[in-house]
Amino acid sequence: MVLNYIWVAFFVIAFLVALGKLLFTGDTQIFTAIMNSTFDSSKIAFEISLGLTGVLSLWLGVMKIGENSGLINALSRFLSPVFCKLFPDIPKGHPVMGSIFMNMAANMLGLDNAATPMGLKAMKELQELNPRKDTASNPMIMFLVINTSGLILIPISIMVYRAQMGAAQPTDVFIPILMSTFISTLVGVITVSISQRINLLNKAILTLAGFLALFFGGLTYLFTVLSREEMGTYSTLIANIILFGVILLFILTGVRKKINVYDSFVEGAKEGFTTAVRIIPYLVAFLVGIAVFRTSGAMDILVGGIGSLVALCGIDTSFVGALPTALMKSLSGSGANGLMIDTMKEAGADSFVGRVSCVVRGASDTTFYILAVYFGSVGITKTRNAVTCGLISDFAGIIAAIFISYLFFF
Repeated sequence: MVLNYIWVAFFVIAFLVALGKLLFTGDTQIFTAIMNSTFDSSKIAFEISLGLTGVLSLWLGVMKIGENSGLINALSRFLSPVFCKLFPDIPKGHPVMGSIFMNMAANMLGLDNAATPMGLKAMKELQELNPRKDTASNPMIMFLVINTSGLILIPISIMVYRAQMGAAQPTDVFIPILMSTFISTLVGVITVSISQRINLLNKAILTLAGFLALFFGGLTYLFTVLSREEMGTYSTLIANIILFGVILLFILTGVRKKINVYDSFVEGAKEGFTTAVRIIPYLVAFLVGIAVFRTSGAMDILVGGIGSLVALCGIDTSFVGALPTALMKSLSGSGANGLMIDTMKEAGADSFVGRVSCVVRGASDTTFYILAVYFGSVGITKTRNAVTCGLISDFAGIIAAIFISYLFFF
């Protein structure tokens, strides 16, 4: 229901802002620009779905090999002690545990091309357990919010953009992003746990939290002793080795279990096409709404209003230039990347606002895009509090990113 109200608000606000521009500034081209944006965004939605088809087929085929070989089941049993606490409504040892883990691991490594198909696979399996097929279940909401919080270990793409824009030290945003995205994920999990009355104070969860704290601390230390060239080379190499290693592991396990890995792959790959087609209407609706909101100038008015309010409160406004990236981030990943690059271009990659823009971009993921794609793939129309919990996680990530950026760069 919340998503419905937000989507309608995009169009109503865009119309009012455009009408105001027409009446008060005489901008006779504003409605033409808005209509052009609807056509362009519809085309982009289709191209995104088309581009996902091959990747979906590849990874759903690989996952089918893992499923038929029993590897996913083995992974699910191994993860049950922890995941059963976060997802109490999922039966212990259910194969979806393995799919959820594979998606989370791919996201943390920044392997977007692998994370989305694995996430869609997990969502399909969660839908099979869902008694109300049009309504998001508790495990679905927890899974979505963990995804939208955008927990990532090495933000390779952001560091590449900074290098391309001439940053003296492209990797200087790594630790702030790591801290911000960790806070975003933590707040997201806590928010969902409170709403679903999940007790996080248990041995399994606390052990995992301790392990993650040590891992993040070790990764941060490693990052401080490596040069930017070494870190960029090692992070990309390790991610690609892990990715190919997963494919090889699944295939070899299938061979060891004496299943026909080729037929299993083809069986799973067939699902890729139907899944890609199924999400097209949801992507069109989502991207058109964002396009009219942005083209009308409503986004600029919103950012300007926040900046004025911050100034009235006597708070430093140096970060305001990064707010377009922060707000767009929840709506569109490509849009946020464009605004982040534009901010670095205008203010400088090593400027304070340029760095803040990068940190807020990496603090969490594209909430509405993920909701549209993941829920759309299984026909969920009633999202319950998924949007609210996701936006709370986003907001926590933005606030953390701004404060941490002041701490590191101001």
